[in-house]
Amino acid sequence: MEIQFLGAAQTVTGSQHLISVNGSRILLECGLFQGKRRQSFERNRNLPFDAASVDALVLSHAHIDHSGNIPNLVRSGFQGSIYCTFATRDLCSAMLRDSAYIQEHDVAYVNKKRARKGQPPVEPIYTHADAITSLEHFVSVGYGRPVYVAPGVRCTFLDAGHILGSSIVLLEIDEGGKKETRLLFSGDLGRDDMPILRDPTPAPPADVLLIESTYGDRLHSPHEEAEQRLHSLIGETCTHGGKVVIPAFTVGRTQEIVYSLHRLASANKLPDVPIFVDSPLAVNVTEVFRLHPECYDAEMRQFMAEDRSPDPFGFDRLRYIRNVEDSKALNDLEGPAVIISASGMCEAGRIQHHLKHTIGDPCNAVLIVSWQAPHTLGRRLVERQPVVKIFGQEYPLRARVETINGYSAHADRRGLLGWAGPIARGLRHAFVVHGDPEPAAALAEGLRDAGVRSVAVPGQGDVFSTD
Repeated sequence: MEIQFLGAAQTVTGSQHLISVNGSRILLECGLFQGKRRQSFERNRNLPFDAASVDALVLSHAHIDHSGNIPNLVRSGFQGSIYCTFATRDLCSAMLRDSAYIQEHDVAYVNKKRARKGQPPVEPIYTHADAITSLEHFVSVGYGRPVYVAPGVRCTFLDAGHILGSSIVLLEIDEGGKKETRLLFSGDLGRDDMPILRDPTPAPPADVLLIESTYGDRLHSPHEEAEQRLHSLIGETCTHGGKVVIPAFTVGRTQEIVYSLHRLASANKLPDVPIFVDSPLAVNVTEVFRLHPECYDAEMRQFMAEDRSPDPFGFDRLRYIRNVEDSKALNDLEGPAVIISASGMCEAGRIQHHLKHTIGDPCNAVLIVSWQAPHTLGRRLVERQPVVKIFGQEYPLRARVETINGYSAHADRRGLLGWAGPIARGLRHAFVVHGDPEPAAALAEGLRDAGVRSVAVPGQGDVFSTD
């Protein structure tokens, strides 16, 4: 068996791992790389393999850095099946179509500028039609229900507790005449005792491990502390008449923030201010969350049973915004408010308009609740650069910027090592992926200390044989 690491290798985005075994090629993930725009566009457009030669795709979850280049894969000649959980397929239906809209919208803007310079137009990485076509390849599988994805390769999805439908992937590989190899891929591993979703499934015994390392060198603050900081920031900002703008990923983070605000409102801990979720995709995704209560944990079910509003993602002062005119009206809103909008890294979507109208006023606050990739607007806000560009124009950053990492849906160092530790001594190989160089190296060292015999931090394009 051979594994080639083609994305999320010593970086966090663009997950793609290609497994060659028994004459078949199985792709784990097909995510979009996110970074500098020109570099990202070229890297995402040009797949580092022949799409037609890939026999199957196994998808751990719906986040765009794991699923976002699937329409391009299909457009480029992939004919196989895409295996994932039911909730992941439902989320991808909304997210891939939205991603295509962004691709087409961005290219239309670029082509206007190119036309003025007499340059030929460029095409999007994929279109809305490509996204819809790709959905025909999805095969939904329940947790704990083994399915053969290639000759001699049996796949089982286990709950990763990261976002709705997220999976740990177990591949049981029979190479004929050899001892069966059990390959375990963590996907993005969630955290224990987080609201909404169940805890990650304990790691089953394995021979080969691919493990994420987003927070492999640090610890998270408790979720309760994060909720308290959210409460304090909103209270302080609203006291000064300001607005709180929260860039949030549409899958997972938006629902977590809404659920926290619902809990605070139910406990009469929030000031009486309007709260808006301004993202058509977030509206659609939240509907998918409502369709899959089988993924909820016991705490969520109890809250739904006891609260006056049985919908955990809706309460009296919360309003979901879908149309453009209502979104624009938020920028003329007088007085305090909370606005949750996408994208989570501030690179596209309505959040840029809200930031443009709020970051110049020191009474306002920007709350960052997720990891920000290098070279993104979100990272520049976290770094408190005095002037940032939005839509090509410079804006002074005078608003308060706060970061809360306690909402992270990724396991921290303790969580990752606690999950992998029980199987460490039985592993022949471990490959540390989906992390920047420092956290990846730190987690690799922790795995060696735990007793893993062979640990590697692969770089982009590296190939390993597990024989």
